[in-house]
This record gives sequence, C-alpha cells and structure tokens, in this order.
Amino acid sequence: MLPSTWRREAVLRKLRRRFDRFSPAVFGDDLLKDPPTIYRDNDSLFTQYQQLKNGDIICGRIRLRPGEEHILTDLVERGIQLLPSASSQLASRSKVFQAKIFSDFMLPGTLAVYNTHDILKASSLYNKLQLTRVILKCDRKNGGLGVHLFNNIEDLYNHAGGETFPFPFVVQPFQQENRDIRVIILQDYHEAYERENPSNFRSNLHCGGKSTEFTLSDQQISFCHEVMQRGKFPYAHLDLMLLPDNSYRLTEINLRGGLRGAKISGRVYQEKITTIHENLLNELAPTTDA
Repeated sequence: MLPSTWRREAVLRKLRRRFDRFSPAVFGDDLLKDPPTIYRDNDSLFTQYQQLKNGDIICGRIRLRPGEEHILTDLVERGIQLLPSASSQLASRSKVFQAKIFSDFMLPGTLAVYNTHDILKASSLYNKLQLTRVILKCDRKNGGLGVHLFNNIEDLYNHAGGETFPFPFVVQPFQQENRDIRVIILQDYHEAYERENPSNFRSNLHCGGKSTEFTLSDQQISFCHEVMQRGKFPYAHLDLMLLPDNSYRLTEINLRGGLRGAKISGRVYQEKITTIHENLLNELAPTTDA
C-alpha cells in the first residue's frame, strides 16, 4: 500500500471510530468531501434547517416555542448531532418528561399525568398508600410558580384538566420534612447550597428563600452523575430533596438555572459552559462552522 493511501486509510479509521458514537451512517469519502457543519446559533440553524445533513452538529440549546419540541425528534432522525443532547434539552423544558424518565430517582408516587384516566389511577394509588396531601407541578413553569399544594388527591382531581391546571402535569406526594439542595455540576466543577423558607413550603429563592452553602457527600455526587447520565446531561442544575432518614431524591433537573445563591459568577459559569461545549466538539471529527 502506498504511503499516501495508508495515511488516507488511517484518517478514515480515525473518523469512523469517532462517529461510531454518534452517527454510524456517516463514513468514508462522503465525510471527507462534505465535513459536518457546526451551527452555534438559532438564526443560522433555522435559516438552513431544510439543508441540514446527516452528521451536522448543533452546539448549544435550541430555542423552541411551546409545541415545537417535535423539532428535536426530526433532528435526531436526520442524524443531526445535538450538544447538549435532545433528551437533556427536552427534559429541561418539561417537568412531565422528567417525571417520566427519572421516576426511579424521585419520590415514590411521582407521576406524569397526561389525562383524566391518569389522575384516576393516581387517585387509586395514593389512597392505597394512604397518602394525603399532594403536590401538583405545572409543566414548563419554573421558580416555584407552578407548584400547588392540595389537601388530598380528590381535591386535585376536581381541579385537574381545566384552564387553571391543564394536562399534562406532575403529581407528587407532599413531603413535610425535607431539605432542599440545589446542585450545580459543570464537568469537573460542582457546588451546592441549601435553600430554606420558613414561611413557605416553596423554598425557591425566587419565592423568598435564603441560601446557605452545603457540602455534598461522595454518594450524593455519584447520585447526581447517575441522574445526568440517564438524561444525557453534560452539565446540570439539580434539585435534591434530603429526607429525615438521610436518604435523598431528585426533584428537578435542568441544563440551566439561576445563579442566585451560588458562589460561581455568571462570567465564570458561561466560560465553563463554553469549554464543555468545545470539549464535546473536539471529540467529533473536524467540522466547518456555519
């Protein structure tokens, strides 16, 4: 084999190994002749949307209006690589999706409710487990603004599905005694702080809560990474519920969140996000920016 041919084959093998993790259909000469394009902003993405090709990369969160989440499915089916992943972006937009895929990490009885039949099933379960007060979480609302407390599941059923509490939403047993811990993980960086509000069961800082630094155990850090791996989150803001028996459960996760109460500055935070994105890009084959 001639040296030039050997080098060409070596390059192809290297590219194949890299793309095996992402888009197995992009191989050989096509990859060399038409390398993947990186789209870093929404304007470029949607201007060129119909021209996207298998193996192209969208770096950064995609700005979607409610109801446009199907775009994520279309992109994945067309072999477009998303950084962060489609699952992490959808989970960050939907508490219902979180309850669906992270139920093993959440309080038992945390359910995604899509219709009246689901709420009837939830009613039977809660009555069987003798659970009384219950939380309803509206989909897509943040900062504690979509969290509502009901005295029992029947009260919730009587209000469900109307204009005030449209489907879908999340139902969850109310846990009177708990500690609310916000965790920020940015690859090798992490920090945590506890949020407290003695005047409101909503401990969000947006609702008047106060924050104090919290030291995570190794087990709690591992738990957070397990959650992130399940949802394909390269970085995350996680809310943990610490229970009186020292166990802990996930309440929510997001790619982004407020930094109020955190030690990290907005500038450093953004620098770390950019570095993570660049590290993920470097794992892929050489590309061309849009």
